[in-house]
Amino acid sequence: MMRTRPLKVALLGCGVVGSEVARIMTTHADDLTARIGAPVELAGVAVRRPDRVREGIAPELVTTDATALVKRGDIDVVVEVIGGIEPARGLITTAFEHGASVVSANKALLAQDGAALHAVAEQHGKDLYYEAAVAGAIPLIRPVRESLAGDKINRVMGIVNGTTNFILDKMDSTGAGYQEALDEATALGYAEADPTADVEGFDAAAKAAILAGIAFHTRVRLDDVYREGMTEVTAADFASAKEMGCTIKLLAICERAEDGASVTARVHPAMIPLSHPLASVRGAYNAVFVESDAAGQLMFYGPGAGGSPTASAVLGDLVAVCRNRLSGTTGPGESAYAALPVSPMGDVVTRYHISLDVADKPGVLAQVATVFAEHGVSIDTVRQSGKDGEASLVVVTHRASDAALTGTVEALRKLDTVRGVASIMRVEGE
Repeated sequence: MMRTRPLKVALLGCGVVGSEVARIMTTHADDLTARIGAPVELAGVAVRRPDRVREGIAPELVTTDATALVKRGDIDVVVEVIGGIEPARGLITTAFEHGASVVSANKALLAQDGAALHAVAEQHGKDLYYEAAVAGAIPLIRPVRESLAGDKINRVMGIVNGTTNFILDKMDSTGAGYQEALDEATALGYAEADPTADVEGFDAAAKAAILAGIAFHTRVRLDDVYREGMTEVTAADFASAKEMGCTIKLLAICERAEDGASVTARVHPAMIPLSHPLASVRGAYNAVFVESDAAGQLMFYGPGAGGSPTASAVLGDLVAVCRNRLSGTTGPGESAYAALPVSPMGDVVTRYHISLDVADKPGVLAQVATVFAEHGVSIDTVRQSGKDGEASLVVVTHRASDAALTGTVEALRKLDTVRGVASIMRVEGE
């Protein structure tokens, strides 16, 4: 039987995503009512600039007092799309305390304080959903948290930032340098005026923390995620990657140790074979590759940002939370029972591509090989070229720990015959 009293929704933020949420709630009202079992009503919209014209939103719904809005007591669901840590954290906590469930797209807050927010939600018997926080429109959190709940996930590896993928794809396909590709991304609206959060990996690291926590039933905070940006990637790196049959992507990688006793989470540029499904992800698209015991290999692909795609994920959560509200239940909360330790980056084992500038004379290769051997790093292939007393030496290793590789590079820098380390890049997906 359809309930006639509407479920009331408070919207915090009315920017690119928030305005799309409000639009879809209005234009798809009948469909949402049929899917939920009751009408949903936009009861208030909290903004910073009340004078701005917001098409489709009645002016009387707009307020600058977000705290008063979430404290009303008649609000069923608060949708938070303002981002950042504060005031979002305080508003979400207040919403729980005053009887509302919460749908959020706030990756930074969830990566930093997700455990605390889940605890408050559980204390008050309310839902906290955040599908839109990780990969825009791509259904990812719910499949990992619910569809694969009976499976054991061993690895989650993906492209979770569209801006960086656009830049790297442009460098790969056109031979452009980093700055040239960034300028084009900015002109097209893919990159912010200050792209630091994207290109230095902060955005992807927050998403990696959320994904690792869900996949491994372990609390993983932003501080646990190793982060390395992509601003030092050059056209020469892409040329080297192509010689190996690879391309370069900024990857978020969350994996369980082989013995199952710990997990790691990291974000960094990496060479990936062209045969891997992630290598074909072009432009500003996102994709996440999941490996589990029973299901095997799964890939989730689609637009990872933008108003409409992100709003789609928000509305999906809104429908689920409203259904729970009607039935008097809550969905899955935090699952951190495994409580696995998060290992440091030094324990991560992978392959490496190292490019060295060396003196072009006999014995150099032997010296370099000896350093690798002394640090327990096995060499897979070596390529050397040069003239006029200078040479380039490219070494690709077998799998080695990050700590062992770091020690190797430090020792190489001390050799008189090594002029410099041109680049170091991990090789993933093999």
